Amino acid sequence: MTVHPSLQTYADAWTHSIESIAELVKPLVEGEWNRRTPCPGWSVRDIVSHVIGMECEQLGDPRPIHSLPRDLYHVQNDIQRYMEMQVDVRRHHTAPEMTSELEYTLIRRMRQLRNETRAPDTMVRAPLGTEQTLELALHMRAFDVWVHEQDLRTALGQPGNLDSPGALVARDTLLAALPKVVAKDAGAPPNSAVVFDVHGPVEFLRTVRVDAEGRGSVDGAPSLGPAATLVMDWETYYRLACGRVRAQAVEDRVKVEGDQDLASAILHHFAVTP
Repeated sequence: MTVHPSLQTYADAWTHSIESIAELVKPLVEGEWNRRTPCPGWSVRDIVSHVIGMECEQLGDPRPIHSLPRDLYHVQNDIQRYMEMQVDVRRHHTAPEMTSELEYTLIRRMRQLRNETRAPDTMVRAPLGTEQTLELALHMRAFDVWVHEQDLRTALGQPGNLDSPGALVARDTLLAALPKVVAKDAGAPPNSAVVFDVHGPVEFLRTVRVDAEGRGSVDGAPSLGPAATLVMDWETYYRLACGRVRAQAVEDRVKVEGDQDLASAILHHFAVTP
């Protein structure tokens, strides 16, 4: 148990997902580590390298000194370059090297969490030399490892945990980004509402309301006259929101009612992860 209950939900979700990742990759033979995943540009090995690297940074380990190749097409901005460093430095590691480093990193991180006495608002290390609160850091690690667990499950053909504790953290994280997607990115008109009806292992109905000044907010109350309603399953929702699939590829899994142009604009801007 952590000292502060506000951290426990994220610690539990992180633990569940990262232990699932360890179980998924432990039996893999060398060739399976090279399988492509839905995460653009990353293989199974790359995702596990990313997870190891980010947890090492939470432990305070120094970042590797490493020069990235110039031909990585999926690396296009500073945050992607930052993330790629921990990945590329491990690209030639063997399967036993990967599993042993993951296991050792998990032992260290779980010990750190068990002994955590810092307040949730303590400022800790964040990407690109910035800082964030301990609570936000653990929140984002819980979100990140669940999404990457799903990437690995898709690549390895082992679906599962779509309703795990990490899935609920992912739901809340992605819902928090919806007002910007609808109001700013898709340009929904002032004094309008857009409803998202999601079914499956994680179910929810949310309305994004755009006020007279064009600002968006999200709540759980239904709208009597929404400009558009988008209906889809949870797997499609998270895959779109995490940039794992484009809207055109899942047209048959998204039902749109109302303003088709607005719905298309929303789906075009739906991906909110860097």
